[in-house]
Amino acid sequence: MTQPSYIWNPPPPPSLPIRGRTERLPINRIFCVGRNYHAHAVEMGRPVDKAKERPFYFTKSPQSLVQSGATVAYPPQTDNYHFEMELVLVVGKPGFRVKAEDAHDIIYGYACGLDMTRRDLQLVARDKGRPWDLGKDIEDGSVVSEIVEMPGHVISSGEIALTVNGEPRQKSDIDKLIWDIREQIADLSLFYHLQPGDLIFTGTPEGVGPVVAGDRIAGHVAGVGEISLQIGPAE
Repeated sequence: MTQPSYIWNPPPPPSLPIRGRTERLPINRIFCVGRNYHAHAVEMGRPVDKAKERPFYFTKSPQSLVQSGATVAYPPQTDNYHFEMELVLVVGKPGFRVKAEDAHDIIYGYACGLDMTRRDLQLVARDKGRPWDLGKDIEDGSVVSEIVEMPGHVISSGEIALTVNGEPRQKSDIDKLIWDIREQIADLSLFYHLQPGDLIFTGTPEGVGPVVAGDRIAGHVAGVGEISLQIGPAE
């Protein structure tokens, strides 16, 4: 088959390192679950009643991906840049209309993630009924650690925590997810044909807050790993 030609060279696909391997994992799509810890939903002024609601999602472009340990510029057009520490699920097999009891079949592994957010822009969009793109889909705003292979393993508990400049800001447990890993996969796969390389940011606990240039963020998920990010000056 003849290879296509382009008017300029396309960039390499976004990818992440895999612990203990030389190969990198190419990233397909980034899905994020909104308000998936009760205490965080309350602090955002939008409590969740699981009996009456279902999960909701937003997406971030793969081009927003940046690897843990990076220094990123404080983003433009915001005065309220927030961290959100999350467990990230990595899809390893195609899945569509996956039953919750079969959700483990498509899990490749996990990573730690930071869903960085222009909170002021997100809240303006939310209150006006507009999309969240400017608040969430930020250049260098999807920070992910190395991936840990855990095929078929469903994480149901474990500490998730974050510090800024060594000061504790977020601390909770994965067992406090409103919709757990199986439920997230089952529900999201009703809307999308999930594919290898899809990432699912599973939600952030309470304690989110602002950072400024010079701040250093560090976080961890028990049994998965650690993540860090340095906030540089605005461009």
